[in-house]
Amino acid sequence: MSRKKVVIAPDSFKESLTAMEVATAIEEGFRKIYPHWDYVKIPMADGGEGTLQSLVDATAGAFRTVYTKDPLGNKIEATFGLLNEGKQAIIEMATASGLELVESSKRDPMRATSWGLGDLIRGALDEEVEEIIIGIGGSATNDGGAGMIQALGSKLLNHKGEQIPLGGAGLSELAVIDRSALDPRLKNVNLVVASDVNNPLTGPNGASYIYGPQKGATPDQVQELDKNLKHFAEVIQRDLKQEIAETPGAGAAGGVGGALLAFLDAEIKNGGEVIVEKVKLEEAIKEADLVLTGEGGINHQTIYGKTPIVVAQVAKKYDLPVIAIAGSLSEDYEEVYEQGIDAVFSIIPQVMDLETAFAKGFQNIVTTARNIARTLELSEKI
Repeated sequence: MSRKKVVIAPDSFKESLTAMEVATAIEEGFRKIYPHWDYVKIPMADGGEGTLQSLVDATAGAFRTVYTKDPLGNKIEATFGLLNEGKQAIIEMATASGLELVESSKRDPMRATSWGLGDLIRGALDEEVEEIIIGIGGSATNDGGAGMIQALGSKLLNHKGEQIPLGGAGLSELAVIDRSALDPRLKNVNLVVASDVNNPLTGPNGASYIYGPQKGATPDQVQELDKNLKHFAEVIQRDLKQEIAETPGAGAAGGVGGALLAFLDAEIKNGGEVIVEKVKLEEAIKEADLVLTGEGGINHQTIYGKTPIVVAQVAKKYDLPVIAIAGSLSEDYEEVYEQGIDAVFSIIPQVMDLETAFAKGFQNIVTTARNIARTLELSEKI
């Protein structure tokens, strides 16, 4: 087989390997069979966990640190990235307000706050960036973005003229919104929200009912949280003249999507498409011969805008073959074949526990990629 150009564009394998580490393992495996091919590694993400790392890796960006509070108010350090010679910032909400920062037994969306995201945005503003990209997946909060807005200077007041308490429960006390002290630098920055969630803010498909339980909400709390978000939306409509209760995407990250729309005039885009644009994926793919992608698990949800599908859709513009590598496959993974992926391979060679699978992830990807390459080599002889 003549010399080929291969684009390797996977997502991270959550809790195991970054997207760049996955891409490096795939390249290593392929080079064992095709050492002289040209390989281009482009770490990907979809707006959720790993977005920050992937974009910084893909663009040779830099990290910055801010001091803030986690969802339950504990002091922590959180990071954001600078891209494009410091003109753009990439923020991953989960680094300050994420579910993984809270022990499962302590998760409490009634008091969990998105304040940390506000501090990350202020940190980006301090760098005098022109654009801020915010990935809002993986949040522990259901406060409608209230904490974020308070951190940025806006006042959410109760009937006594005092700031309402942090957390989803505090929204019930909201009487008046005062944006007069909102950080004025926000007016000079373009805000792009990377999300693959289209849920409205409230109702049976809203933030509380769909995502509240995984954040620790009981059935009764889910109803209360939804009621509080409805109240928040009503005050926003009255004071800001913005209707967000039914807006697609407003329910992302426990309602942070809605606050970003109403208070900061942000634009919500599909997370995968944002990453495609920022890493210049199409520019690399259009001259390729083969595209390799992947993520930790491929299942029926993959077809709804997850990284392998986003990559495959770009590749199919140029009629290129696409092979996906996954940590695990569900029984209904074949649905991805109708969305542009031509073959899917799992890296698990035998029955093993999760800890072992994580520990051997890199080498298992190398082995799987080598076997794929060997199969391609064999096809030349048939």
